[in-house]
Amino acid sequence: MNANAIESTDDEREEVDRDREELRGFIKSLDPSDIASGNWFTKLLGHALDAYTAKVDAAWFKAKYPGVPADAIVDQRIKIAARYAAIEGGLSASAYSAAAMTSLVAAPVMIPAAAVTLLVDVAYTARLQMLLAYDIAVLYRVPLNLDDPDDLFKLLRVAFTIKTTQAASEGLLKAVPAIVKPMVRAFYKGATIEAGKALPVIGKYLLQRNVIKVGIPLVGVPLSVGINFYTTLLAGRHARAVFRNDARVTEVADRLSTRTEHPQSLLWVAWMLIMADGKVTDDEALLMKQLTKLANEKHGVTEDDLERVIDIDMDEIWQRLGDENGDLADLIDVAQKTAEIDGDVNKFESAVITELRNRFAESTA
Repeated sequence: MNANAIESTDDEREEVDRDREELRGFIKSLDPSDIASGNWFTKLLGHALDAYTAKVDAAWFKAKYPGVPADAIVDQRIKIAARYAAIEGGLSASAYSAAAMTSLVAAPVMIPAAAVTLLVDVAYTARLQMLLAYDIAVLYRVPLNLDDPDDLFKLLRVAFTIKTTQAASEGLLKAVPAIVKPMVRAFYKGATIEAGKALPVIGKYLLQRNVIKVGIPLVGVPLSVGINFYTTLLAGRHARAVFRNDARVTEVADRLSTRTEHPQSLLWVAWMLIMADGKVTDDEALLMKQLTKLANEKHGVTEDDLERVIDIDMDEIWQRLGDENGDLADLIDVAQKTAEIDGDVNKFESAVITELRNRFAESTA
């Protein structure tokens, strides 16, 4: 991709320029030690999220895109963000200096002009990808409480931590031209940021990964345009995969909770299926969390006994279920949907569903 490959309007370039100038002021307000330590990212986080999340929510998107399905809006937001990232990369690239980057990451005493431009680029792309991930979560109605460390780090992991294996498994790299694929893979190599790590670690990582954009002579501008574009595109598609899946699981939980006539037993059946193979996947954990929440909200049910369970006792569960009356088809549906939530039904889950069907058939015979 060359610098002219991304078409942009005057309005788009002016908007990018305005954002860059805002970030330039932010960068210049930092102490050089903030750059070396990675604390610049902590400050950017507050700088970016506070005002944005106060304005942008589900109602804001509904007013802006009335009647448009979430998938269509998400697709457009990803494309727009990738285009803006590319425009910004082209504007910033001419001031890049590998030497400036090296000294900046090592131990800066001052922030030279070229380094400010580089930092503006890093901050612009970081903020863009972070807010894009947030937009996608909002559009799929996945609640994120950014005052909750777990939710905040989930947002950051989704926005910045695409592993090559994740990108490949989600088919994200298929849209990337072959000549750019090695650059994108290198860009994200070792990108995993564990939830418990401090924000400055992410700040250091974001600076260090940008070396690839400035370390190849003569191709700085097209490389920066290409990497900004494709990494933002992949980040958006990864966020779509994660949050759309979360929305799918939440939707299943909502349907099961709405349809059931046995909300207490629903929780035991779901947990029985989840533990059938002795492990809990992320999708299963989310489903159980949502089912527990909705059982309380919709039916006033809080299952304290289940909360205390460590090793599941199948005989106890069968006894509980044996006390239920009426049509138990809803519990069979819970079992089936729980088994399917993370993919194909395995042999352990299938065995539990079969036994559940047999016992319920006997109880109604």
